[in-house]
Amino acid sequence: MPAVDVVDETFLAVPPATVAAAFTDPATWRRLWPDLRLEVYLDRGDKGLRWTVQGALTGSMEVWCEPMLDGTLLHYFLRADPAQPMTPREAMREVHRRQLAAKTIAFDLKTVLEDGRRPGCPP
Repeated sequence: MPAVDVVDETFLAVPPATVAAAFTDPATWRRLWPDLRLEVYLDRGDKGLRWTVQGALTGSMEVWCEPMLDGTLLHYFLRADPAQPMTPREAMREVHRRQLAAKTIAFDLKTVLEDGRRPGCPP
């Protein structure tokens, strides 16, 4: 089992294609995950991306954009091991840090992409 295993889900009241497009630019990856080097191993179009991860962590990461109701359920997965050995306590702190970062990314996307739209209301 990887030392860092993060799963997050957030609903965004925008179409999956809009959410997926937010992750297509490699410059965005460097801004969102500056300590990681990502390489796409599966581009799923409007469904999202899967990457191999190197740098501070080694493993895999995915954003999956699942159509739901009038928007998208954004799934985020990170499964990786640290590049340097960590104590169990350090690993727990790293997982918590990555969980908070994932939720921050999702909420920032909600703010920008939804632009005030509420679920169930027309765009």
